[in-house]
Amino acid sequence: MAAAWLRLELRRRWRSLLVLALLVALAAGTVLTAVAGARRGASAVDRLLERTLPADVAVLPNQPGFDWDAVRDLPGVTALSTFGSAPYVVDGVPAESLGGAVGPDTMVTVERPAVLAGRLPDPHRADEATVTPRFVETYGLGVGDTVTIRLFRPESFAAYRADPSLPPDGPVVEARIVGVVRSFWHGDGLGGQGLLTSSAGLFERYPAELGAGAPDEIFNAIARLDGGAAAIPAFQAQLERLTGRTIDVWDLGEAFHQHARDVTGFEADALLVFALAAAAAAVFLVGQPVARYVAASVADLQALRGVGMLPRQVVASAALGPVLAAAAGAGLGVAGAVAASRWFPIGSAATLEPAPGVDADVAVLVGGLLAVPVLVAVAAGTAAVLAVRAARSAPHPRRSAVAGAVAAAGLPVPVVVGARFALEPGRGRQAVPVRPALLGAVTGVAGVLAAFTFSSGVDDATGDLRTFGQTHQLLAYLDDGEDAPPASDVLAAAAADPDVAAVNDARIGAAEIGGVSAAVYAYAPVGDGVPDVVVLEGRMPARADEIVLAPATAAAAGAGVGDRVDLAATGGTGSATVTGIAYLPDGSHNDYTTGSWATRDGYDALFAGDVKFHEAHVELRPGADAAAVAARLAETTGVGFAPPEPPTPVAEIRQIRTLPVVLAGFLAVLALGAVGHALATAVRRRRHELAVLRAVGLTRRQSRAVVTTQASVLALAGLLIGVPLGVALGRTVWRYVADTTPLLYVPPVAALALALVPPVALVAANLLAAWPSQRAASLRVSSVLRAE
Repeated sequence: MAAAWLRLELRRRWRSLLVLALLVALAAGTVLTAVAGARRGASAVDRLLERTLPADVAVLPNQPGFDWDAVRDLPGVTALSTFGSAPYVVDGVPAESLGGAVGPDTMVTVERPAVLAGRLPDPHRADEATVTPRFVETYGLGVGDTVTIRLFRPESFAAYRADPSLPPDGPVVEARIVGVVRSFWHGDGLGGQGLLTSSAGLFERYPAELGAGAPDEIFNAIARLDGGAAAIPAFQAQLERLTGRTIDVWDLGEAFHQHARDVTGFEADALLVFALAAAAAAVFLVGQPVARYVAASVADLQALRGVGMLPRQVVASAALGPVLAAAAGAGLGVAGAVAASRWFPIGSAATLEPAPGVDADVAVLVGGLLAVPVLVAVAAGTAAVLAVRAARSAPHPRRSAVAGAVAAAGLPVPVVVGARFALEPGRGRQAVPVRPALLGAVTGVAGVLAAFTFSSGVDDATGDLRTFGQTHQLLAYLDDGEDAPPASDVLAAAAADPDVAAVNDARIGAAEIGGVSAAVYAYAPVGDGVPDVVVLEGRMPARADEIVLAPATAAAAGAGVGDRVDLAATGGTGSATVTGIAYLPDGSHNDYTTGSWATRDGYDALFAGDVKFHEAHVELRPGADAAAVAARLAETTGVGFAPPEPPTPVAEIRQIRTLPVVLAGFLAVLALGAVGHALATAVRRRRHELAVLRAVGLTRRQSRAVVTTQASVLALAGLLIGVPLGVALGRTVWRYVADTTPLLYVPPVAALALALVPPVALVAANLLAAWPSQRAASLRVSSVLRAE
C-alpha cells in the first residue's frame, strides 16, 4: 500500500517534491560547505608544516661578518640557511615584493615549500626563481614568464641605500619563473602583494654582489633543529657559549606557527557558527514545507483508514515522499559542496593552504549524505504522527498573557485579534506555528545587531592603532655612525616641532628575561612630552631595577606584576621587579605583545651602551597632519620620518569582518521567512475566524489592520528581546577576539544599527503583511462560512 501511494504521489505532486528536494539541496549544500571549509581551514597550518620542512628558529645577530659555519657545526642543527639584505632590483617589481638573497639550503633542506604550480628551482642555477600565489595575482607573472634581475657592485651598496633612485650597475640576469610555491617563510602575508624569490644559485654565482664579504652587510639565518621546538633552549645556550653574547633567537613555532593556528582556528569556529545558523535556518526552510506536505497527505490518507489502513501505515506512507526528496536533495547538496570547495578555505587559512582547489572532505560529505534523509524522515514521521493525532482530538488552546492584557485594556478589535494571531497558536485545523515566527524574529534582530556590533569593534580597532599599543604616528631609524646626523640633534628637533606631543628615544637590544629571549626598549622621553604607552596592568618603570613586560613575554616567563625576574644581556646579568604589563611598539624583531620596557638607566646598565636598533618614536598632537610633519622633520634633520607599519593582526582582523555580516544577512532572511510564513499561514488557516468577524461587522480596512497588527507584534517581540541580546552577543564575541588577538578591549557601539534596526524591522514586517492583509480583506465570507 505504501509503495502504491508513493507512485501516486510521484505522479500528482512531483512539482512539490522537486521544490522540496531543491530546498534540501540548498540547505544541505550550505551547511556541508561551511563545515568542510572550517575543517580544511583549521588543518591548513599543520598540513603546510608537514610538507615544507619548516625552520624552527630564526637567528638574528645583525652583525657583519658573523661566522655562520660555526653555527652550522653546532650539535643538533639539522639545516641552516642564511638570508641577506644586499639590494638588487627586478624590473617591474617593487622592493617589498622581493625576497632576500637565499643560502644554499633554503628550499632544499629547510623551508622546502609546497609546489602549487611548476617545480622548485635548481639550487645551482642563477636564472631561476619562484613566486607566491599573490604575486601571480598582483603582477600577472607566473610559471614560464621571465623577469630581469639587476645586481649592484659591492662598492655601490652604500650609495644606493643613501639614494634608492640610483640604477643598478652590476650583472644582469634573465631569470625564468619555474614555480608557484608556498611555505611559512616563502608565503603571502595578509595585505601583501606577493613575493618573488631567486634561486640559491644566484647567490652561489654572485656572492659578492649579494653581500658576501662586504664589511657592512648583515646576514641572518633560519635553522631546523633535531629536537624541534624542545631543542631551542639548548641551542640558545650553545650559541651564547660560541659567541660570548646574547643573540636574538626567534622561536618560529611560537612566533608564527602557533599564531597562525590561533587565527585559522578562530576563522574555523566562525564558519562552524555560520553552519549552525544555516542548520537552524534549514529547520524553518525545510521543516515547514515538510510538515505541510505531510499534513496534506495524512488528510488524504484518512479515507483509507476506513478500509483497514493502520495508523503506522498512514505515517509511513505520508513520510515516504519527503524522505525520497531529501535523499535526492542530499546528493545534490554534496555535489554542490564539492564544487564550492574550490573557494575554501577563507581568510588567513587561504594563504596557508598547501593544496588549494577542489577538495572532498569524505567524512563530512558522507555524514551529510546519510544524516539529511534520516533527519527529514524523523521530522516527517513526527509531523505525520502529530497530524494523525490531531485528526482524532483537538488540543486545548494555549492563551497568551500579553494578548489577554491587550484585550483587557479595551484596545480596538483589530489590535486585539492581531495580537492573538501573533501570540496564540489556535487549535485544530486552524492552528498556526507562532513560536517559530517569534524565534525567527528574535534570531534575525539579534543576529543583525550582533554582527554590526562586532563590525563596529573591528572598525574601531583597525581605525585606531592604539588598541594594538601603537601610540606613535611617525618613526625614524637613527644611525649612530660618523657620517649620520647626531641622534641627539634629530630627537631634539622632533621634540621641538609644534605638532609633536612626545618623542621617545627608543634604543633596542635583546636580552634574556626570566629565561625568555626578548627585546628591551628604552623608555626615554625627549623634551617635556610624556610618551603614551598602553599599560594593561600596573605602571611604567621608574627606576633602573624595574621593568615592564609585554603580555606574551610575561606569560612565557611566568612573571606578573610584583615578581622579580632575572636579566642577562651584553652588559652583564642582574634582576628587576616587574611593575607592569604593557604593549610595545611593533618592531622588526618583536611584535607588540612581546618584549619589555626599561628606563634609560636600566637599559644602560643592561647593555653597557650597546644598541641593536635605534629609533625615534614620535607622537603627534590631535589633528596634526602626519605627512606634513614628516616632511618638515625630514627637511630639518636630514633623516626620514614615516608612519610605522600596522601590526599583522590588523589585517587578520579585517579578514574576519565579512563573515558576521554574511551571517547577519542569512539570519535576517530567516526572520523574514519565518514571519512571512506565519502571516500567510494565519490568514489561510484562520479564515473562518476572520469570516465570522466580517459577518458581525469587521470592515475590509479592519481586516487589513488585523494582519498588520500581527506583523507589528512579531517585529516588536523580536526587537524587545533581540536588541539587548544582539548587543550583548556582539560584545561578547568581540571581547573574545580582543582577548585572543590580543588587543585593548573597548566596548563597541553600533549606533547607526541601533537607530536603524527598529524602524527597518517594523517596515519590513508590514511589507511582508501587504499580501496576506489583502487576502484577509478580500475573503468571500459566505463561501468560507458555507465551506466550514
